[in-house]
Amino acid sequence: MLQTIRNAWRVEDIRKKLLFMMFIILIFRLGNAVTVPFVDTDMLSAFFQETNVGLLGLLNTMSGSALERASIFALSIQPYINASIIMQLLTIAIPALERMRKEGGEEGKKKIEKITRYATLGIAALQGYAYYIMISTPDPHLGGSMLAPGAEGIFPALVIVATFMTGSALLMWMGEQITEFGIGNGISIILFVSIVARFPTDIGQMIMRSIADPATIPIHAVMVLGALAIIVLIVIVQNSERRIPVQYSKRVVGRKMYGGQSTHLPLKVNMSGVLPIIFAQSIASIPVTIVVFVPAWRDSWFARTFDTTTIPYMVLYFFLIIFFSYFYSTVQFNPVEVANNLKKNGGFIPGFRAGKPTSEFIQKVLTKITLFGAIYLAIVAITPIIVSAVSPVAAAAGIAMGGTSIIIVVSVALETIKQLESQMLMRHYKGFLE
Repeated sequence: MLQTIRNAWRVEDIRKKLLFMMFIILIFRLGNAVTVPFVDTDMLSAFFQETNVGLLGLLNTMSGSALERASIFALSIQPYINASIIMQLLTIAIPALERMRKEGGEEGKKKIEKITRYATLGIAALQGYAYYIMISTPDPHLGGSMLAPGAEGIFPALVIVATFMTGSALLMWMGEQITEFGIGNGISIILFVSIVARFPTDIGQMIMRSIADPATIPIHAVMVLGALAIIVLIVIVQNSERRIPVQYSKRVVGRKMYGGQSTHLPLKVNMSGVLPIIFAQSIASIPVTIVVFVPAWRDSWFARTFDTTTIPYMVLYFFLIIFFSYFYSTVQFNPVEVANNLKKNGGFIPGFRAGKPTSEFIQKVLTKITLFGAIYLAIVAITPIIVSAVSPVAAAAGIAMGGTSIIIVVSVALETIKQLESQMLMRHYKGFLE
């Protein structure tokens, strides 16, 4: 691995991309330390320690602790993710947007991206206002609001909401820059860094709890072993694929003979990667997000029903993961198009005629492996939530967020490594996975 890193660093093009990505990450982490004006950060930290609401912990983890510090990046990339979900669903539902995506070419893609950016700003404005309502409402446990003294009024509210909007827009731009000039998907990299930045704090808190109460040491040890087992499982499934054999018939072009070789069509078990988890978590958290940012509803039946450790939330989360797994496998892979390409190039799957029978067989295989991949994602994401609901020690350690966080971190790391692998193979270097 060290030799691979040295080889990558020697290549000027890869070195520039890595340095650029590190520079963007550095700006992101520095921005997480810059707080929004007119907010009492000490009161806000006390509120996060006192409030036992699962979603706040999850949102705080996804933002790299920026939420509890009220930094300019407190909303993280959630507005952009939500805007992307809305646009992709609308693209399927509205024929005009679907034609723009399919027939518009590069220009159509740019128009959809532009609409997504505007939608991101709108969602960031709504979430920023909801955040302001949360911190400006007096909390009975703290004896007051989380605004700085004398910060009441329209001007502080406008500054706070505008700062959150600007932070979300800047993060969206930074992610796009990493995608274009760095290595890997920029939005996923930012989310990866946000979650990893919490690991030292979480590990330190676990150690302190173990020192304070030695009886919890076996439970913490089981949690660590479980996390390692989940990582191994994620790596195995992420790299698993179903290989459909493909045979190419021989054909003569001029005086040369082409084809005749055997190959395979690889179908990944988890074709959608980490996207179903991210999108399902965003949608499933909408009810409890409303509860968190509307103080009057925090003790209502609605809050108790859709909290992140309740059965309704887990059921909704489970089925949303399966839905988005099928949704993205359908968007990313078209069996009819693949069958037509095989037919044009003289390829066929042994035992199936070219054309419709081939596409039907590929669709059948795709449906089966997507179901397996979706159930795997759902189980890995739901199991820590169930453990957290059963065990108070696991709940105190924040294990409910562990499954989702580990899947995102490991999946993004594997995808980024594969991007670096392709860069290395272009220059005849062996990669990490050799």
